[in-house]
Amino acid sequence: MKAGDEAALLGPAAVREIAARLGVRPAKRLGQNFVVDPGTVRRIVTLADLRPDDVVLEVGPGFGSLTLALLPAVRRVVAVEVDPVLAAELPRTVAARAPGLAGRIEVVTADAAKVASLPGEPPSALVANLPYNVAVPVLLHLLAAVPSLAHGLVMVQAEVAARMTASPGGRVYGVPSVKLAWFATARSAGAVSRTVFWPVPNVDSGLVAFARRPPPADEARRERVFAVVDAAFSQRRKTLRAALARWAGSAEQAERILRAAGVDPGARGESLTVADFARIVGARAEHR
Repeated sequence: MKAGDEAALLGPAAVREIAARLGVRPAKRLGQNFVVDPGTVRRIVTLADLRPDDVVLEVGPGFGSLTLALLPAVRRVVAVEVDPVLAAELPRTVAARAPGLAGRIEVVTADAAKVASLPGEPPSALVANLPYNVAVPVLLHLLAAVPSLAHGLVMVQAEVAARMTASPGGRVYGVPSVKLAWFATARSAGAVSRTVFWPVPNVDSGLVAFARRPPPADEARRERVFAVVDAAFSQRRKTLRAALARWAGSAEQAERILRAAGVDPGARGESLTVADFARIVGARAEHR
């Protein structure tokens, strides 16, 4: 680290001071729970396995707790913040607490769930404390919309982290597990106590690390694969023959497609991998 490549991290008192000065109160509708523990953000940056030449996309930087920890570790941070007041304040916070790193940040005022493009060099990594209420849709959207994202680490509600990283056959394996597997391999990177947030949420959080991999089928088929995934898990207790009847046109046709794909019609969605779902889509195309 060169001289000047340092940042004074935010603690609870500093976060509350900024919030009071801006007249900001955490909004439940935006899923705003701000990290106020410097040790936690340092841990996140370490576990994200970042390289000095990474360009990091951060979603929901809030007051800048994680942003300040990221800046010394990477070449650039693109911070996407939906709250215009927080977005306007973030560069000032960086200038005050990491003046030597102020040139490394670009703030985009936008809803991350609707971002179609980003300024400058495409980001290579995603590191974020994702809002609890939209974590999965935001992550899936960004992986689809920003193909340059090769790896990352996100903090989400502990229950959601378990679903994201579940294996086929597990009790919590479901739609988030399969859809995330289309884009990347994911693993649990640890737990985070609720006490490191302001305000303190009613649940603990979990860290999920991911690395992008080629999809099991061409990109043009992703929406069709996801439609089958949704159909299979909409009625978890039903066999695939029954759950996919409407999608296929009839239970009989669903059975023919499943057998052609090498999938047991009596199985249930939670036993299938994303590659199995892709084969089902391919078999349907062949049986039309």
